[in-house]
Amino acid sequence: MTKALDALLDLLDLEQIERDYFRGRSRSALVPRVFGGQVAAQALVAAGRTVPADRLAHSLHAYFLRAGDPGAPIVYMVDRIRDGRSFTTRRVVAVQHGQPIFHLSASFQTYEEGLEHQADMPPAPDPESLPTAAEMLPRHLPADVAERLIEARAAVDLRYADAPPWATAGTPREPRSQVWFRTNGKLADDPLLHIVLATYVSDMTLLDSVLLAHGRGGWAVGDVVGASLDHAMWFHRPFRADEWLLYDQESPTSAAGRGLGQARIYTQDGHLAVTVIQEGVVRVPR
Repeated sequence: MTKALDALLDLLDLEQIERDYFRGRSRSALVPRVFGGQVAAQALVAAGRTVPADRLAHSLHAYFLRAGDPGAPIVYMVDRIRDGRSFTTRRVVAVQHGQPIFHLSASFQTYEEGLEHQADMPPAPDPESLPTAAEMLPRHLPADVAERLIEARAAVDLRYADAPPWATAGTPREPRSQVWFRTNGKLADDPLLHIVLATYVSDMTLLDSVLLAHGRGGWAVGDVVGASLDHAMWFHRPFRADEWLLYDQESPTSAAGRGLGQARIYTQDGHLAVTVIQEGVVRVPR
């Protein structure tokens, strides 16, 4: 396991301060606020720690309410909404400075057999044939920005199948993006941990497809400003976040200063593991 992955797992290992109250901390991000994927992942950890181990998360729905302060702890308050025979529902509110910054609803289910079908995995290049972040980012970004972005994502091996937005700024493209990702090191055999890590990564690139449609380079080059508004995920089949996963993303629309991204996450052998939808603020600076 790399030091960066060990540090991320430590970040996600919340302190329990009461029966349904947990405390998390943050680390510096590329922007002066807490990374949304971190808050979503920590909230899911908090919810999961109040649920029997044989019930796995099958969906989450979240709203980002306020920008998080990376210099202050975050308190996660879990509400045990329902414990049914097959499903368990939890609501989590993340609080800083006496105000809610994030709200999560998550549902967990015991395993059961059922009807199965799925959308086919789209064509994608072999992840091992693609450049790493350390190889690709310095080609397209100023050295200081590339260094910060590489450091922020050091726990994850994330490889773009096509040029990222900042590499083709000024040229509108089809609003579609693919990345392969896996953690930079092996994880324990805890299914919730793999779901939590996928939740963390899912907020890194989903709105890229919105930027591509308009030839914008994005947050790294400063030709747009934005933030996540809401985030939803459905976990269909087991997967490991320490093995290659294809994040196939597209944007069906943007309007009114908002952009919508939707995506599917596939295992390398073609199983549809996760569906993701996110809306975010996407504004052109004045």
